[in-house]
Amino acid sequence: MSKFTFNRVITYFLRGLLFVVPLALTVYVIFQSLDWIDGLIPVDIPGLGFILIVSAVTFLGFLVSFFITRPFFEYFEKYLIKIPLVNIIYSSLKDLIGAFVGDQKKFNKPVLVAMDENRRLLKLGFVTNESLKTIDLDGYISVYMPHSYAWSGNQFLVDKKFITPLNMSSTAAMKFVVSGGVSGLDEK
Repeated sequence: MSKFTFNRVITYFLRGLLFVVPLALTVYVIFQSLDWIDGLIPVDIPGLGFILIVSAVTFLGFLVSFFITRPFFEYFEKYLIKIPLVNIIYSSLKDLIGAFVGDQKKFNKPVLVAMDENRRLLKLGFVTNESLKTIDLDGYISVYMPHSYAWSGNQFLVDKKFITPLNMSSTAAMKFVVSGGVSGLDEK
């Protein structure tokens, strides 16, 4: 086999990997997630546990939204957050989930944060609180900066003079950060 043919085969193999690996991992993660959710209710019919859980959560969402039953859930939540350890876990998880899917989404204002005085090092983040007057930090805002290739990030209190609002969607900005700057800029 000639060197040219060998290099071509390697190139085709790598292009195949570039297509197959993300697709296979996406299918695997979705399948495992659905399988885990389906396994929460032990029934012998595959998919029935998933359908029951989605239906139950949707029905519960309807009840929470309904004006007659809402006071019951608010009353329950009021006493739930009085339990010391439960309060920390429940309120943190509720705020985090609400930041992504709630009525008051939090990660909707992408900004650039200058990490030095000369603005030579910039980091992309999301404004989570525009006023910190209540903790005597007037002129500062709270910015969440996610990590690339991870489900984590850091929250910083930043002087407003180091902030530049970005003219891009929060979805594209998050995709750009999480992908390590590889994708997201081409989205409107």
